[in-house]
Amino acid sequence: MNSISPNLNIMIKASEKASKVLIRDFGELEKLQVSKKGPKDFVTNADKKVEKILIEELLKYKKKFSVLSEEAGYIKNNDENNTWIIDPIDGTSNFLHGVPHFCISIALKFENEITCGLIFDPIKNELFYAEKNQGSFFNNQRIKVSKKTNIDECLFATNSEGIKNTNIFSRVTGSAALDLAYVGAGRFDGYFQNGLNLWDIAAGILIVNEAGGKTSDIDFKKDKKISLLASSQQIYKKLSEKIVKF
Repeated sequence: MNSISPNLNIMIKASEKASKVLIRDFGELEKLQVSKKGPKDFVTNADKKVEKILIEELLKYKKKFSVLSEEAGYIKNNDENNTWIIDPIDGTSNFLHGVPHFCISIALKFENEITCGLIFDPIKNELFYAEKNQGSFFNNQRIKVSKKTNIDECLFATNSEGIKNTNIFSRVTGSAALDLAYVGAGRFDGYFQNGLNLWDIAAGILIVNEAGGKTSDIDFKKDKKISLLASSQQIYKKLSEKIVKF
């Protein structure tokens, strides 16, 4: 197993503890109390329970760190330079409809830079993580982005809302975080989307970059309405040229 930092170790333990709630509730969907949060977007008891566990576990060891989470918003603590960025369930709609494609996403931001990122799929037991300048890993094995150079042979992930693209073979999966993890692992060749939130993509951006990929320049002080393009270095320019309005 590769060497990991204390901060990443805290993130892994927190995600493992919270995932037990996800796995249990995923098997008992009919008992969940669901309330609408917006178009195609729902919040569940599971979402709130997972978030509560993650925040408690992360702050147990780093009490002074601040928090930015999908449901709780920004929680200001003594240390504003270090911020935990949390998406308790990325892929909530999948979760609610019994589709086993969702994850926990946690990132650590120091000032305007992501230093640690973790994406955990509890159903498939797949853990993707990265640390700044340390590479990206999947279940403790080093990963790299796709080596494809012919864009016509590539498979991309996107929600495609607000984006017009031409002649691109793409899929909509319902989880931005897992899409980026899959780009980092070479499963998808790239990802593009508008209107993203920082908690959707913070961990995934680091995983792609540390796996040898390239992502759009992001201002991590902004937490909403973010546009992102991610792929290997070889096809990044080709992909950006294929996409209109990005």
